[in-house]
Amino acid sequence: MKARIQWAGEALFLGESGSGHVVVMDGPPESGGRNLGVRPMEMLLLGLGGCSNYDVVSILKKSRQPVESCEAFLEAERAEEDPKVFTRIHLHFVVKGRGLKEAQVKRAVELSAEKYCSASIMLGRAGVAISHDYEIVELA
Repeated sequence: MKARIQWAGEALFLGESGSGHVVVMDGPPESGGRNLGVRPMEMLLLGLGGCSNYDVVSILKKSRQPVESCEAFLEAERAEEDPKVFTRIHLHFVVKGRGLKEAQVKRAVELSAEKYCSASIMLGRAGVAISHDYEIVELA
């Protein structure tokens, strides 16, 4: 896997993934940025959420669960001093469908956390306290 990050002036950076997609990263005005993109640490958090949510949906689909929507809401805490690493991250999944089985949703979240989500497992091994929970919303 490869990536290219190009400085575009001030605190603005363009990140290009190996698959050719571009994202904009920028800092806040108080750090010399213009607030034109996500912060790099936000990008890490988004990557974790995307990785884990992808797993949950994929596992639910493979177990033939009628999932219609899955959102992951993440909350993170960072160290007060430099380096301001993540110290705690909580993922809350809201899974919507008709007739979803709680045991299957629980299993999907656990499998993502313990076996499949590379981002979550990597951050956990680096000392970040990562927790997960979920809620099921029955659609009419």
